[in-house]
Parts: sequence; C-alpha cells; structure tokens
Amino acid sequence: MSSAIALADAEGLEAVTIRRLAQDQGVTPMALYWHFRDKEMLLDGVAERLLNQVVLPDPAPGDRPWWERLRDLLSALLEVLRRHPATADLLRNRVLGSPAGLEVSERAFALLREAGFNSDQIAQIGMHALHTIILLVTAEPGQPVGNEAEEAIQQRMRTKKAALQALSPDRYPNVLACADGIIGCPQEPAYFSLGLGLLIEGIRGVAPQPSS
Repeated sequence: MSSAIALADAEGLEAVTIRRLAQDQGVTPMALYWHFRDKEMLLDGVAERLLNQVVLPDPAPGDRPWWERLRDLLSALLEVLRRHPATADLLRNRVLGSPAGLEVSERAFALLREAGFNSDQIAQIGMHALHTIILLVTAEPGQPVGNEAEEAIQQRMRTKKAALQALSPDRYPNVLACADGIIGCPQEPAYFSLGLGLLIEGIRGVAPQPSS
C-alpha cells in the first residue's frame, strides 16, 4: 500500500493500477492479483492504509467540551489527508469499510450524540463533515488539477487573475480586493484552520440547546 500511496502522491490517483504497481515493483500483474482481484479492491486497501495513519486523540473528556474534542478528531483526519491529497477522495465512500475508519466514525458519532443530536442528524452531519474535510484538501487553491505540470498551473493562475483584473472596480470592488486570495495559494495552516473552524462552529450552531 505504501507504494500505491507514493505513486498517487507523485502522479495522481489515475496512475494507481495493478499493472503499474507490478511494473514498478518488478513483478508480474498476476502476483498482485493474488492480493487484489481488481483496482477497486486495491483502492480499498489504499483508503484503509490512510485511515490507519490517523492518530486518534485521547478520548478522555476531562473538562473540554464536545466540540473541542470533535475538532481534535477531525484535525487528525485532516492532517493525514493533507499529506496525501491525491488519495483524499477515496475516503468519500470507504470510511466505514475498515476497522480504522469505523473507529474514527464511532468517536465522531459519540461526540455528536453527546451534543444532543439524534441518530438521523448524526448520520447527516457525519457525511457533511467528511465531505468538508475532503474538499478542504482536494479544492485547496493553487493545487494541480490531475497530473497538471507546474507551468500549466502558473498559466491557469495567470489566466484567472487576468479575468478578475478585467472586472469593473466600481461594480465588483470587493471581488477585486480579494483577488489575490482567490487565485493564489492560501497561507497554511491558516487556510485549513479556518475551514475546520467554520465546520465546527456550524455544527455547534445547529446543536440542540440544553433545556434550562
């Protein structure tokens, strides 16, 4: 799995095939088919390896509220996906397919239960939270699209910037004022911290209020 993740990091997820991995490892494809009957099974294994890398925070509550502990948990998942952005989208439909993913989900759902959400709400919030974490990584501004080369990235940015600069400053003053932030690479880790903060505060905002 380490070879598959490294290949995805270098060339994108599309490059991860049984035939390519066999070639890189100097074995026949049939040698890998003993372990993975098809590409989907291979990608399942990649997702499981990613989830196994999530360092779960201490579950003991202490005096910390549920939303701070939920942020710690989601931050641990985000940290892994940031290291391997090309593979992040694999988790969209695979989190519950491995013990590690089930553990992350159970921890998150328990915290949402503690917040007062019912089962249907927990399921929906869990899906929204997972998709938001994935999107933070896969839609980070300034990142390559697929196997896009660095020069292609810069050209795309220049084209986008020129289009924004052509806008009327009288009609779109705020869009123009934010143009550099829209186009350029975000200031890390502030970009991810803000995105995670928005997610957590959104969940807090819809949490049931304790009865007085």
